[in-house]
Amino acid sequence: MPIRMGSLPAGLLALGLAGCASVAAPPAKAPNEGSASYRMLDDGHMAHYQLALGDTATGATPFRRVLPVYPPDQLAACPPVQEVRVQVIVDDAGKVGDVRELPADAAPAAPRSPSFLAAVRAAVLQWQFTPLRISHWAADAAGNSHEVDSRSKPFSLIYAFRFECRAGKATVSSAPAQG
Repeated sequence: MPIRMGSLPAGLLALGLAGCASVAAPPAKAPNEGSASYRMLDDGHMAHYQLALGDTATGATPFRRVLPVYPPDQLAACPPVQEVRVQVIVDDAGKVGDVRELPADAAPAAPRSPSFLAAVRAAVLQWQFTPLRISHWAADAAGNSHEVDSRSKPFSLIYAFRFECRAGKATVSSAPAQG
């Protein structure tokens, strides 16, 4: 038998509706938040493997990247733009073995907290790359190419991470460096 609203006692109807109501708590002041991104650099001074005739190089591409977190101890201060340049040293298996800080092109306006480099290191040490493989190819008497040998090699790449705080929001971006 269907229940008609008019046939319910007023108190029961109010109790049923009260169970559906909720009072929203006032929003708490949101803390500054951070996000991260980066860019790869080629300063023109890095050594590169010299490939011989018939050699090919493949791999050396990241397949697992973890973005740095804006350092929590710096969020409240919201310091001026911070750029961290690092050389990422990758072994012949594609695992990051070291992250070395490189000097910035221009002197920073204010001293940088070591928290920014620590955030970059913590993230980049988790990166993984496909190994750099250098293969040597040759042609047989019939002119068919075949791989003669292949070796994995260590390599390094340079990345720049830019930490910025605007209007209480902290970000890490990959805006191009001037220079």
